Amino acid sequence: MKRAEQVTFGGSGLNRAAHIRNDAVALTQARQHPDAACILLWRGKVMVHGERLDKLSWVTMAHPILQAGYQTAAEEMIFLGFEDDGAPCFALDISGWEPVGQDVSTVGGFVDRTEQHHPDCPPGHVFAELRRIMTRLSARDAELAATAKAVIGWHETHQFCARCGAPSEIVQAGWQRSCDACGGQHFPRTDPVVIMLITYGDSVLMGRSPGWPEGMYSLLAGFVEPGETLEAAVRREVMEEAGVKVGQVNYLSSQPWPFPASLMFGCAGEALSREIKIDPVEIEDAIWVTRQDMMQAFAGEHPTILPARKGAIAHFLLENWLADTLD
Repeated sequence: MKRAEQVTFGGSGLNRAAHIRNDAVALTQARQHPDAACILLWRGKVMVHGERLDKLSWVTMAHPILQAGYQTAAEEMIFLGFEDDGAPCFALDISGWEPVGQDVSTVGGFVDRTEQHHPDCPPGHVFAELRRIMTRLSARDAELAATAKAVIGWHETHQFCARCGAPSEIVQAGWQRSCDACGGQHFPRTDPVVIMLITYGDSVLMGRSPGWPEGMYSLLAGFVEPGETLEAAVRREVMEEAGVKVGQVNYLSSQPWPFPASLMFGCAGEALSREIKIDPVEIEDAIWVTRQDMMQAFAGEHPTILPARKGAIAHFLLENWLADTLD
């Protein structure tokens, strides 16, 4: 797919400089670099600014917020890499901060439009849900935000050794956890997920999960199991969820999806029949949507169907399907 890496979080060529993650001298030099800066995350939300909240907020390495000592699982800065001009980039989780008097009612929910402002930061610099603002960010800011969110999220759920259960420690500038008790070494995980553009003639198969906004449908998706190819996972998941048998499967595009730690493999598949028999444990509903109806949905004019979330690979694949630009 020629437009594959134009997907949100598709990558910007960030120099991640993995070779210095275990080099104490090089990391010290990076932290002391006059242009070094850090992005901040709070409970999975990233600090942004601008009229449309379309720019990452950076703080200098001397900023007092970096010295505040908020207790988090990722208790130290994560080294993200170097900008094109050589400026070192870091990320820090300050989830231990309590935004007293501010709205936190929907933090962690499927939809979170609240914003939180830290008093040590300039007005207009707020923590916002990444899914809400991801399409507004530049490719570089999106890659940095997704990387930071995924790695920090991994630390939150992997504070103990998976081999012996003892507490583990952050090493490799945040890219590894090490267990002193048994010598176990653990690395940030990424879960492979297939998401499928399944077509039959001029229609596409869409499904919805319980709890989604009314009328919202998206492409079917599911985790790849051990010992399984992407193609086999596509056929299995579509059969399990919708009872539809799939023939030819082709890979289209991928997308890092840090909610919390997936790599979405977008695939196209040809359905061998239109008959649907959903598994209500897996999904709430599945329907065939014609190209014309999907165009209406994308235009916001369909009476019952809302399109997939903008910025998600499902939206990207459907958009290219409608434009006949999948090849």
